[in-house]
Amino acid sequence: MTTTRRPTPAIRAVRTRGGLSVRFDVRAFTVVVLLLVAALTASVVLIGTGDFPIPAVDVLKTLVGNGNAGQEFIVNELRLPRVLVGLLVGASLGLGGALFQSISRNPLGSPDVLGLGQGSTAGALIMIVLFSGTATQVALGALVGGLVTGLAIYLLAWKRGVHGYRLVLVGIGVSAIVTAVNGYLLTKADIVDAARAIVWMTGSLNGRDWAQVWPLLIMCAVLVPLVLGNARGLRMMEMGDDVSYALGVRVERVRLLLMLSAVLLTAGATAAAGPVGFVALTAPQLARRLTRSPGPNLVPSMCMGATLLIVADWASQRAFGADQLPVGVVTGVLGGVYLLWLLVTERKAGRI
Repeated sequence: MTTTRRPTPAIRAVRTRGGLSVRFDVRAFTVVVLLLVAALTASVVLIGTGDFPIPAVDVLKTLVGNGNAGQEFIVNELRLPRVLVGLLVGASLGLGGALFQSISRNPLGSPDVLGLGQGSTAGALIMIVLFSGTATQVALGALVGGLVTGLAIYLLAWKRGVHGYRLVLVGIGVSAIVTAVNGYLLTKADIVDAARAIVWMTGSLNGRDWAQVWPLLIMCAVLVPLVLGNARGLRMMEMGDDVSYALGVRVERVRLLLMLSAVLLTAGATAAAGPVGFVALTAPQLARRLTRSPGPNLVPSMCMGATLLIVADWASQRAFGADQLPVGVVTGVLGGVYLLWLLVTERKAGRI
């Protein structure tokens, strides 16, 4: 007599002693662990990469305080802050993109398409071109520009609530307007300020230090738990506002809170590294394809965003010989290729 083994379910319900039932997705958990391992491995390799190469073993020893004086200076003062900014920026963009795509219920509903990056760029250009601001002032301008753009999109899209397609269409319109404003600001800049602005607009991790790490870390420490605490409401909202209301979700309150969080995450990441393109668009889509799980996939999107940006930064430094590219160039090329592949796939499937 032969017995047939039943396949292990991908999703399990874990019950605590207090009677609390927690939904546990085995595949999503595995994907998150693998992405974390990939991000940390790439980070160690990236820290050891440069004009003064350091073996991975010595990098790990230095990180725990057992390196020599030269290695500690190179690792802790020069390379570790850049890697941490890359991880935090990638995670912030991945989470912000997942929030916008889930709220709009549209795979194109990302900060790149909605114009938040362009809004942050406008704030930075104003500080560079009109006020010749310092790096801190430029970052603050980018943060304010992103917030103002996000508020404008929300208010213009409001009509008895904010709905997906209206949000995307308003965002595309606002993006076009702000892009034109950015072009005008560049024409008014002198050659030095214009060159500085173009470098910032490309998106780069060059020269990042602990001054960029701490604000990003504090922002993520506050916003990530807030977002994850409202993940259930976000999942319910994907079934429609009426169903969400029936299940006790305060739809507009949750939507406004999560949109504000997504705007802050995107604007903060842009203020730290410039408008790094396509990470917010591709990270949630890749995470969803790997986990094969419905819902916003917030934590996998964060991990995917961090991994993508660190790998892209390594490629920008080592894959083109002596020519080091800004990381925004690499993510733009990879994101553009992915977007074309996604459009072809969706068309073949008859969905567009």
